[in-house]
Amino acid sequence: MLKTKNILLGITGGIAAYKAAELTRLLVKTGAKAHVIMTKAATEFITPLTMQTLSNNAVHTEMFNLIDDSKVGHISLALMADLVVVAPATANCIGKVASGIADDLLTTTITACGCPVLFCPAMNDRMWSNPIVQDNVARLQDNGYHVLLPDGGELACKSVGVGRLPDPAVIIASMTHILAPKPLKGLKIVVSAGPTREKIDMVRFMSNRSSGKMGYALAQAAYNYGADVTLVSGPVALQPPMGVKVISVETAAEMHKALEGEIADAYALIMSAAVADFRPKNVFEGKSPKNKMPKSLVLEQNPDILISLSDKKGKCIMVGFAAQEGEDRNAAEKKLADKKLDHIVLNDISENGIGFDCDDNAVTVISADGRANYFQKMPKTEIARNILETIFNVKI
Repeated sequence: MLKTKNILLGITGGIAAYKAAELTRLLVKTGAKAHVIMTKAATEFITPLTMQTLSNNAVHTEMFNLIDDSKVGHISLALMADLVVVAPATANCIGKVASGIADDLLTTTITACGCPVLFCPAMNDRMWSNPIVQDNVARLQDNGYHVLLPDGGELACKSVGVGRLPDPAVIIASMTHILAPKPLKGLKIVVSAGPTREKIDMVRFMSNRSSGKMGYALAQAAYNYGADVTLVSGPVALQPPMGVKVISVETAAEMHKALEGEIADAYALIMSAAVADFRPKNVFEGKSPKNKMPKSLVLEQNPDILISLSDKKGKCIMVGFAAQEGEDRNAAEKKLADKKLDHIVLNDISENGIGFDCDDNAVTVISADGRANYFQKMPKTEIARNILETIFNVKI
């Protein structure tokens, strides 16, 4: 979403300015064109040379410099930008923009630009909680500016509270959401992700290799494209997607119950979770000593969540996943029909480097109307976009 976009990064004078270096590196990695404006105070924390080296573009610091020998700096930069990001945004910068003050290159450029502007505040916790600062933040939001709220934790001044600049990856995610088209705006989409765990005793369980990366990518992409997203997630080692409601579950029964409660008003359910087919019939209390564990476990079958939910789906679009060895379209199409699905995503788990616990995937989306769309190996973030385009028949 950021590829080839002109991103204007404003850096103001706070200790978190050092994080702007990593943010710029990540921006360039996405294929964006990073252009940096630094206030005079920002240059006390990080040098223009550093930012020029990382951005591969000239760094702008002076109010009255011309660009290309003739263009007025703040006007030229404002017209060029697809998005302005101020990170870190100090209380001073926030207050000036909220009050319509334009007395340096950054605030003048922001005042002149017509593109979206994202402020990423970072400051001492007492400064952040100051009522005047909060009023200024609210004024920015009321006037259409985007604000990514700061994180809590230990601050540079050694106090603990809210005021930390969010991680650069989170800022990138926020930028992506702002620039993404919104064809799914107002639609509630429920996504399941990750494995389930079926308890043997209080420390042992049955599970599978699902990392949850595909489901989390789908949830994040759906949110970026405007949907109201609920993610029902089994145990994973992933950061929650930005802007997404997350319901954490462990067992198949817990996932079933959570999904039942969410799909009544959902436009679509995307069932990408790897749900255990079986569970131990008897769960041992406490941690069972090794010498008292049975040599074999009696298993019972978990209910098929999709079959159960499809009987009461109404107009909800239902999408399943079929993890199979090889491209067996017939088996996937049988699941599509038996579970009364609208679409099924066939995933060949026998191919190295895709599927379970990988960052990439390759899938075939088979639809109930007979369409089949194959997407070759690519990052799961891109696979997610292609899946959403296919099942919702939109162009993203």
